[in-house]
Amino acid sequence: MRVLAVVPARGGSAGVPLKNLAKVGGTPLVARAVASCREAELIDEVVVSTDHDTIAAVAEAAGARVVRRPAELSDATASSESALLHALDQLGADPEVVVLVQCTSAFIDPADLSAAVAKVLEGTADVAFSAVPTHEFVWAGRDGEVNGVNHDPGHRPRRQDREPEYRETGAFYAIRTAGLREHGHRFFGTVAVQPVPSSHAVEVDTPEDLEIVRALAPLAGRPAPLDVDAVVTDFDGVHTDDLVYVDQEGRETVAVSRSDGLGVAMLKRAGVKILVLSTEQNPVVTARARKLGVPVLQGLASKQTALSDWLSIEGLDPARVAYVGNDLNDLGCLELVGWPVAVPDAHPRVRAAARVVLSHQGGAGAVRELCDRVLAARPAGAEPPVAGPRPAVRVKSAPVPIGGSLVGPGHPVYVIGEIGINHNGDLDIARRLIDVAADAGCQAVKFQKRTPEIAVPAHQRDQIRQTPWGEMTYLEYKYRVEFGQDEYTQIAKYCAERGLDWFASPWDVPSVDFLEEMNVVTHKVASASVTDHELLRRLAATGKPIILSTGMSTLEEIDAAVEILGTGRLVMMHATSTYPLPPEEANLRTIGTLQDRYGVPVGYSGHERGLQISLAAVTLGAVTVERHITLDRTMWGSDHAASLEPSGLEHLVRDIRIIEQALGDGVKRVFPGEEAPKSRLRRVTV
Repeated sequence: MRVLAVVPARGGSAGVPLKNLAKVGGTPLVARAVASCREAELIDEVVVSTDHDTIAAVAEAAGARVVRRPAELSDATASSESALLHALDQLGADPEVVVLVQCTSAFIDPADLSAAVAKVLEGTADVAFSAVPTHEFVWAGRDGEVNGVNHDPGHRPRRQDREPEYRETGAFYAIRTAGLREHGHRFFGTVAVQPVPSSHAVEVDTPEDLEIVRALAPLAGRPAPLDVDAVVTDFDGVHTDDLVYVDQEGRETVAVSRSDGLGVAMLKRAGVKILVLSTEQNPVVTARARKLGVPVLQGLASKQTALSDWLSIEGLDPARVAYVGNDLNDLGCLELVGWPVAVPDAHPRVRAAARVVLSHQGGAGAVRELCDRVLAARPAGAEPPVAGPRPAVRVKSAPVPIGGSLVGPGHPVYVIGEIGINHNGDLDIARRLIDVAADAGCQAVKFQKRTPEIAVPAHQRDQIRQTPWGEMTYLEYKYRVEFGQDEYTQIAKYCAERGLDWFASPWDVPSVDFLEEMNVVTHKVASASVTDHELLRRLAATGKPIILSTGMSTLEEIDAAVEILGTGRLVMMHATSTYPLPPEEANLRTIGTLQDRYGVPVGYSGHERGLQISLAAVTLGAVTVERHITLDRTMWGSDHAASLEPSGLEHLVRDIRIIEQALGDGVKRVFPGEEAPKSRLRRVTV
C-alpha cells in the first residue's frame, strides 16, 4: 500500500455536538470525507480513527476501515498528528504517503486529493496541503491598534499586481510518512500548496458554519447522475409551487410544469417505478396523478409508513430509491431512502437532510430535473429491468375514526346493522331494531334519509303502490316511511343509551344538510349514489368520514367518486346490488382489488341469504361488515327478504369475533396447547 488516508473523527466537539455525524447534503460529514477519499485515484485505503460507536458504524458503512482511538487521544487537547501516528501503529506497515483528511471540510474534491498526493509521490514535496489563493490585505494588532501584516498600508497595489498568498483550509494534508515519523508533526522538508476553490474552503467549527455549508451543498457539490430504481415524490411544493388558487365556490387549482410530465413519461419508459405521496387528500392530486399515469397514495397519517409498505410490495431496496420532498412531514421518507432529494426552497431541515438539492423549484421543472438525472445514470438504450416476484404484502391503509371506533386493518371489524327503511315508518319498530343490533354486539346502525320529491325519479312518483296503509302513489309511500327531525332526535338519544353509533345514507343534498344538523358520526354513500357528483361534493365538504358503497359501479365510476371524496377519511365497501345476492355474484376478491387500487380500508356490504359470504369477506380483509336487519323476513317491504333476523345477526357478530381471533398475526410459533402432543408424539427432536 503506497497511500493511506486517515480521517480523525472523535465523538466530542465543543462547537457542534457530534459534528462529524452532522448531515450535509443528506450525508454525514464523516461519510462525505470517506467518499472523497475512496474516489481519489491515488488513495489505496481509507481509515477512520474514532472513539465513538455511531461514527464507527457510519464510517464502515461508507467503506472505511475503523481504528478505535483510546480515550487519552480523544479529548479536545489531542492533536491530529497523534491520531495519525496511532492509526499507523495499529496498522503495522507504514505506507509511503499518509493523507490527513478532516471531516470538518464538507467539500473535498477527489481530484484535489490525488493532485496533492502526486506531488509527494513524485518527490516535488514532502508535504502538500489544501489552501485557497488570496489577495486579501491582512491586519493584526493589540490594545486597539492594528498594523498591516502582508502589505505596506502606504502602498496598496492592485490585485492583479500582487502575487497570491495562501490561506490554509484544513481540509487535507498529504504527508511523506517517514518524515512524519521523524519529526512528529505534519510540516517538514519541502512544503507545497494544493490550491482549492474558495467554495470548498468553509470549515465547520460552529453551528453557523454548518448552516453555511448546508446552503452551499447544492452549489459546491458535484452534480451526479442518480442511479435508482424508483422515484417517489411529495406533491405540494414538488409538482407545484406550493400555492393553491381557490375560486369563490371553494374549488382549488394549482399550476404544474408540462416538462415534468415529459420527464415522468421518459422515466416510465425506462422502467423506473414512480409513486406520488400526499398527506392531504385532494382531488387535484388524484387528477394530476391520473394525467401522469402514476399511482398516488394520499390522505396518509404517515407517509413514511406508506412508503415503507410500498417498497416492500414492490421488492425495492430503499438504498436505490429517490424521494423528493419540501417540508417537515417529508423528513421520515427522506431518512428511509438512499437518495433523499429536496427542492431549493424546501424547509431548512429538509435541505439539511437531502443528499441532493435540486436547482429548479417545485412546479417549475424540479421533477423534470430529477428525471433527467435519473435517466443520465442509465445506459442509452438500456432495457427496463425485469421485475421479480412481488411479495404478497399490501400497503396498510390508515384507520378511519368513526364515532368511538377505529375502522381499518388491525382493529375490530366494525359491524353495522342496516335498518334502512325496514322500520316501515314506525318509530317503535326502529327502537326494536336498535335493540336487536345492540344485543347482537354491533357497533352501529344505519338508516336511509331522502327528500322524496328530489330522490324519487319523476317517472316513478305517480305509480300506484299497494301498501299496508292502503293504495297510494309511490311518492306518497316514500313520504309515509320517511322519518323527520322528531323521530331522528329520539333515535339519536336511544342509540346513545344503547351504546351504538348511528348514521344514514343521504340520497340528496338537503338530506346531507339534515343529517349534519343531527351531528351524525359519518355519512354513507349508497351504491345508487356513486355517480351523483353533486351529492358527493356536498358530502366531501362536511369533513366527516365517508363510507362509500360500490355496488352497480365500474372502477371508472368509483375513480371519479374517489377523486371528489378523497381518500383521507374514506372507507370503501365492496357490494353487489342484487337482492338477494347469489353466491356466484359475490366476487369477494374485489375486496383486495379495491384495497390495492385506492389504499383505503375496505369492508363488505352484503345482501345475501345466510352468513357464509359475509364471514368469508372478513377472512379476505373486510374491516367492516354491513347487513340489513329485520324483526321478521316475512314483513312487508322491499328489503326484508334479504335481511338478517335477530338470531342471524347475533350469530354473524359472534362468528366474526371468532374469526378475528383465529386469523392471528401470521407469525409461526409453537403454542402452549401443542407442547403436550409434541412431547408425546414427536420421536425425533432437532
